[in-house]
Amino acid sequence: MTTVDVLNVEGAKSGSVELPADVFDVQANVPLMHQVVVAQLAAARQGTHKTKTRGEVSGGGVKPYKQKGTGRARQGSIRAPQFAGGGVVHGPVPRDYRQRTPKKMKAAALRGALSDRARAGQVYVVEAFVAGEKPSTKAALGVLRKVTEARRVLVVLSSADELNWLSLRNEPSVHLIEAGQLNTYDVLVADDVVFTRDALDEFLGVPAESGQEGDK
Repeated sequence: MTTVDVLNVEGAKSGSVELPADVFDVQANVPLMHQVVVAQLAAARQGTHKTKTRGEVSGGGVKPYKQKGTGRARQGSIRAPQFAGGGVVHGPVPRDYRQRTPKKMKAAALRGALSDRARAGQVYVVEAFVAGEKPSTKAALGVLRKVTEARRVLVVLSSADELNWLSLRNEPSVHLIEAGQLNTYDVLVADDVVFTRDALDEFLGVPAESGQEGDK
């Protein structure tokens, strides 16, 4: 297991937590992570693109000129693809870009991404970003900058953590996500990953093994 210090709102160490090796210390499968990320980005596409064929473009119902005697190529409609304003051949049509990705593949890719960040020392855990019950972006950023100075930070919060969410949602360098929505793409695109203690417990499904500061 990897041990990570837990920081409080003052930025001081308040304890430590053990990151399970089966989640944060597995072999990263790069082709698998690539496949899962491609599928995730494909699923985000709207797929509403559409062009009109020659049968859908308005006009062109009359033959532009007679078949023979003009010396020009025969034409039946000015809405044929070779004319400006004509229909489009083999153009895009509305479609669903989603790819079927088994849950086990998604889970394995996420474990690989988290393990890569953990081995590089880019996974952090904090008790909270704000003390009290009032949201404060200034206070939350003060705590975050004591943890990391990275330009792109993924902050993982528990589903019920409204206080920290309101405090950090307007910071452009921070991407907020609930523990249950954690995914491979967001982990890989971020420089550092910061969990709150509650979010880590929620993500693991069980309270993480911890030690208090001063315990031997």
